[in-house]
Amino acid sequence: MALALFDLDNTLLAGDSDYLWGVFLADQGVVDRAYYERENQRFFDQYKAGDLDIREFLRFSLQPLRDNDPQQLEALRERFIAEQIDPIILPAGRALLERRRAQGDELLIITATNAFVTAPIAERLGVAHLIATEPEHDGRRYTGEVTGIPSFQQGKVQRLEAWMAEHGADLDGSAFYSDSHNDIPLLEQVENPVAVDPDEPLRRHAEARGWPVISLRGGADSISNQEAP
Repeated sequence: MALALFDLDNTLLAGDSDYLWGVFLADQGVVDRAYYERENQRFFDQYKAGDLDIREFLRFSLQPLRDNDPQQLEALRERFIAEQIDPIILPAGRALLERRRAQGDELLIITATNAFVTAPIAERLGVAHLIATEPEHDGRRYTGEVTGIPSFQQGKVQRLEAWMAEHGADLDGSAFYSDSHNDIPLLEQVENPVAVDPDEPLRRHAEARGWPVISLRGGADSISNQEAP
């Protein structure tokens, strides 16, 4: 059984769930709008540029989990998923997941966005296995810290290696679908790397390496350019 790995934000989704969660919290008055929108945009720009300090970003992005009641957060998350995420789940992404599932592959979403935000999205997509940045929880509430290695850049490789050791899996026949140059370390590890609606640095890298470049942005049958493996 081969592993089919998927990035989430701007790959299976037509947007970034981490960024949108921050905007949603500002809209609900949970965080100071001016401060949060300014910092959220600053970190998002750093991510796109490839120079994000992941630890600094996580201290910022996990603060609302620390500062708010867990039940309130779960209620907000339910609304967020329905209002902000369901509309941006790409039909062609769902179709690709189903195609890989029908081939007998083991599906896994691997994302830098924290598990509080992404676990219900993976469930929506019918993907049982999720590797995400894990916010620390002390048994009563979130602490604002991170448990383990954030699944970002090389951290995705490390987290996947740990997951494979735990599950007795390997990368024989594996594929990874991603939009971001931040995922080049993991794309380089799999047998079948696929650039999905890639940012410009990843597009250049994929073209230089001869990797397939596809789009999921045009509907359920929109896989274009080179067919994904």
